[in-house]
Amino acid sequence: MNQPTPIDEEYVIDGGVMMSETDLNGIITFVNRKFCEVTGYSREEVKGADYSFIRHPDTPQAFFKMMWDQIRQGREWNGIMKNLRSDGRYFWVHNHISPIIKEGQIVGYAAAKRAATKLEIEEALEEYEKLSKE
Repeated sequence: MNQPTPIDEEYVIDGGVMMSETDLNGIITFVNRKFCEVTGYSREEVKGADYSFIRHPDTPQAFFKMMWDQIRQGREWNGIMKNLRSDGRYFWVHNHISPIIKEGQIVGYAAAKRAATKLEIEEALEEYEKLSKE
């Protein structure tokens, strides 16, 4: 899936929780209606796509490395992410990712995202700046 060109305009999430599931490689296996509403993509467009298509280029790669290192170890992860919609606008979410474990093995990941608060965004921007310098 091609990423749109980012534009400097925020999409404000009006409540609700975005839900998604991926396989071990970050390939989408499930999204809920709120995910589609916020991202601007249909279920058909995203199922089977690599989750990275909503990554905003402002988010440092080191941020994603920390996230993957933690969830691959079977631990839950929380973080604030700047994501990209299909129309190029951005949105901020508080992201909670949990491993999906069956018969003692991690088989995928489940994510719940809600709108990030202004304070969470301010703190994330500080973290993004630090990570970008490393």
